[in-house]
Amino acid sequence: MRRIRVWLVVFIVCLVLSGLTAFPLVTELHWLEDLLTSSASPFPEHFPAFTEWITRVRTGLDETDAAHPFVLYGTDWLAFAHLVIAVAFYGPYRDPVRNIWVIEFGMIACAGIIPLALICGPIRDIPFGWTLVDMSFGVFGIIPLLVVHRMIKRLETTTAGLPAARPA
Repeated sequence: MRRIRVWLVVFIVCLVLSGLTAFPLVTELHWLEDLLTSSASPFPEHFPAFTEWITRVRTGLDETDAAHPFVLYGTDWLAFAHLVIAVAFYGPYRDPVRNIWVIEFGMIACAGIIPLALICGPIRDIPFGWTLVDMSFGVFGIIPLLVVHRMIKRLETTTAGLPAARPA
């Protein structure tokens, strides 16, 4: 049970952090571009396409923020969705066996990232390298969920036949 909870806390923290970083996108892109283009950075020389992509994204966000700031409201909802989904994982934290469906829901969501990135990436003119980065969230996200799912199944078999725990 303790290992399940540790894995879930790590997953919840990652969801919360990824959600919180969606709020200040304009500021974050300015910081990232400044870091990448600083005189000490090897990125412009070794990864010029990546540096150009970050500049393009930052420019797009600046122009959108200046002319149509309401469009960025969509990323606020993206952030909020991450936070809400993180809260859902409290159910398996409390009672993993009864709430294994939340873990399965998370695994389905992680798997869904792959086709979404492969379909929408080209439609939105996203470089394939960045599509791979996006897909990595699904790949790296599903790993702890698979581990937790397996541990919950093991817990379920070891606790079968025991009286149900009473809610606190």
